[in-house]
Amino acid sequence: MKKTILYIAMSLDGYIARENGDIDWLEAAEGEGDNGYGDFIKSVDTVVMGRKTYEQILGFQMEFPYQEQDCYVFSSERTGRDENVQFVTGSPDSLIRKLKAKPGKDLWIAGGGELIHHFMKEELVDSFMIAVIPVLLGKGIPLFQSGFSEQALRLEKVQTYKQIVVLSYEKK
Repeated sequence: MKKTILYIAMSLDGYIARENGDIDWLEAAEGEGDNGYGDFIKSVDTVVMGRKTYEQILGFQMEFPYQEQDCYVFSSERTGRDENVQFVTGSPDSLIRKLKAKPGKDLWIAGGGELIHHFMKEELVDSFMIAVIPVLLGKGIPLFQSGFSEQALRLEKVQTYKQIVVLSYEKK
């Protein structure tokens, strides 16, 4: 069965971005190769993200990186399609159930913090792949906001890429 995977990097103190959304600190981390990203992206055919994350990707001044995947962006401000994504509104639950019913590869929740919180509240994440970056930001956008039910996990794998550690967990 298809899985919904949260694959994301966080600082050692649990932040996915600075308060202003900046992720410049990711570039300073000493990794190895692509830190496993190439293998991961081959395992998914769908990417789901929030509007702020999408706009941040567009600001990188490069070709849209997920042209091989179906992409959905949750937004309360935009509807329809653009050249890269389908904009969606409402609860993630109905979209994810529909996408998981289709044949194909796994689904990737690419960010950001608000969307991850909705996924956690609705218990829609099956697997967690969290790259821990050796930096303490002190403040920022937390990976996990409070306000969701306890969820037991099982550690599946630990991978190291020089200074970066990727922790892989499955829901019990």
